[in-house]
Amino acid sequence: MKLIIKTEFDNLRKNPLHGYESDKNGEKQTVKIYRDSQLIAKKITLKKSIRYFAITGYTEFIIELPE
Repeated sequence: MKLIIKTEFDNLRKNPLHGYESDKNGEKQTVKIYRDSQLIAKKITLKKSIRYFAITGYTEFIIELPE
């Protein structure tokens, strides 16, 4: 997985073909995005740090959102 920007993560999350789940363990929160039961992206929040990750080739899952 590699780092991505917030807007790309939000685009993946808003895609109706993708499912996501959230998990919180103490101060660490994780949001995972799946497509066909395959993990394609995740967001990790630890205290004030937020990191966004996606698999290689994640751009093929990004959709064009209406403005």
